[in-house]
Amino acid sequence: MAAESRGRGRTPPDTRIYAVGDVHGRKDLLDRLLRMIATDAKSSGAGRKLVVFLGDYVDRGPESRAVVETVAAGPPAGADWAGFRWVPLLGNHEAMMLQFLEDLEMASGWLSPGNGGLETLRSYIGELPQPSGLHALQSTFARALPADHRRFLASLPASHEEGGYFFVHAGVRPSIPLQHQQRQDLLWIRGEFLGSNVDYGKMVVHGHTITTAPEERANRIGIDTGAFFTGRLTALVAEGEWRGFIST
Repeated sequence: MAAESRGRGRTPPDTRIYAVGDVHGRKDLLDRLLRMIATDAKSSGAGRKLVVFLGDYVDRGPESRAVVETVAAGPPAGADWAGFRWVPLLGNHEAMMLQFLEDLEMASGWLSPGNGGLETLRSYIGELPQPSGLHALQSTFARALPADHRRFLASLPASHEEGGYFFVHAGVRPSIPLQHQQRQDLLWIRGEFLGSNVDYGKMVVHGHTITTAPEERANRIGIDTGAFFTGRLTALVAEGEWRGFIST
């Protein structure tokens, strides 16, 4: 546990919350962090425990399929996970992946080296077909993607509120009340949100923008520590007015 602090944001009574940053296909780190969460939770007497996943389960790392399976399955069986509920949110990378299945115009963005869609295709398909034209990739992926994975990802909400916290993948538009935020901003916003000092009424917890360590400001907490290349997958831990961080 590191960087304990108090400030804006309070969980509901008898509730401990873990918010997990961008996984990006690193099943190894997700497994390690979940073990750390299960161990950490033993120190809490809270009867209700939540793990909120902030999206971006797929792309860049090698095991997108396995990450989706793990998150979709919910808390493991066993005493260590008694009282837990999982709340997965949608990230912009899942949105791009789903759009690729419907619209090939998304291909140039999703399959670019920086976004890492090819790694997701390989995790579901294996070796990509040659020649791998876009129509062939789209149809092959549509056949390889399990129907329950597609339904799960398509059903994910873009935000979640708990007490004094607002959980979201990318952030919020400062000029708009939380209850009226647009999905595009919740999944994609950066500059205007990151540079804002607006009091949102709740502490916004987000991923999407990589920092070397968790970034805690007066109005937001960023926990994307670039797991796919740094090996550091981070979770915010919050209970009552207290909060801290754990990381692989």
